[in-house]
Amino acid sequence: MFNRRSFLGGLSTAALAVPALGAAASATPRSSGLRPAAASLPLTVVNNTGDFANTSITLYIVGVNSANQQCHVTADGELVPVSMSDNGSDGYAHYGIPLNSNGNTNLSIPPMSGRIYFALDGELKFKVVESGTGEPALQYPAGWVPSDASNGVLHDTFEFTLNDRGMHCNTTMVDMFSVPSAIHLVGARDQTTGTIPSGGRQRIFSEITSVPGFENLQQGDRRIVAPGHALDLGNFSETYFDSYVDRVWEQYRSTSMSVDIGTGVYTGSVSGDKFVFDGDVGEFGRPSTRDVLFCDGALAAGASPRGPVAAILGAGLNRSALHNVTDQPASNAGDFYGTDITNHYAKVMHANTVDGKAYGFAFDDVAGFAPYVEDTAPTSVTLTLTPW
Repeated sequence: MFNRRSFLGGLSTAALAVPALGAAASATPRSSGLRPAAASLPLTVVNNTGDFANTSITLYIVGVNSANQQCHVTADGELVPVSMSDNGSDGYAHYGIPLNSNGNTNLSIPPMSGRIYFALDGELKFKVVESGTGEPALQYPAGWVPSDASNGVLHDTFEFTLNDRGMHCNTTMVDMFSVPSAIHLVGARDQTTGTIPSGGRQRIFSEITSVPGFENLQQGDRRIVAPGHALDLGNFSETYFDSYVDRVWEQYRSTSMSVDIGTGVYTGSVSGDKFVFDGDVGEFGRPSTRDVLFCDGALAAGASPRGPVAAILGAGLNRSALHNVTDQPASNAGDFYGTDITNHYAKVMHANTVDGKAYGFAFDDVAGFAPYVEDTAPTSVTLTLTPW
């Protein structure tokens, strides 16, 4: 099954201003494994913010094509490879697509893997740079970084892959949360996800910053920064998860954990300072707080079966659901976020969505808790900027 990690694997991390999902930046674009889809997909953009006029909203559709070229999409749906000559006299590439002056905006998404950025009060700063192989690559905004040129712009993003296996898409709060939005995907099924009730944005800001240790995640009224990025900015404790990791490590010295990855079940326990699993999974070192928040480092995903086990461990640590559920992955939301030391950022995001789904960290798709939908025969997709 596609998920956020698999389709974002097609994006060259070298092109990201800050690596997505906490992955190590690579100078060489990785193969996306995408095959051309049969046709482009109609996209409708609906502005229901109630606070911003269509004329103040700009879209950017960027990503990679089936040949793994960095591309942007024009207002008429053409997928165009980026070029160093796209950078203007100010040093930035101006790929913005304005919304219609009023009403809904109808566009077309070509087959690709990428993101739709939406900026509500300014222009996002994209730049074409040279990759490690000498090819043009797109440097994305890292809006949560104070020094980034897009930091002062109110914006957010939607992620997708459209290929011959259908449409696969999600909203995300993995890096930050700023603008509420929802997806409506129509095809073989009719699916909606990501919806935050009116007033939810302010509740999210207030509830997260009221938790001790999370009070410095807010950047004015622009955004709430994910705790991993806040840690890198010096606004979150580097040792926050240490006591919970210690608790889990001590528990599994005397008992075993069973992890079902769908294609097999693996058993592990702690020996020395390593969490050791049978089969080809191998061992995991004790993760740092940063490892937990980014699901990286000691928890970095990779080939199966190690990768799925790493994802399940990462999800269980963020949800503080490893100490109380020995048969993983935990699938009952009632077992999540029950300890003082937990990912309160993700907890609050889930609590403030209509369907309880949110992408609060990179492995939030484990056991189906992410605002991710896919359809093998899509006919249309609607992106709605919802009321605040």
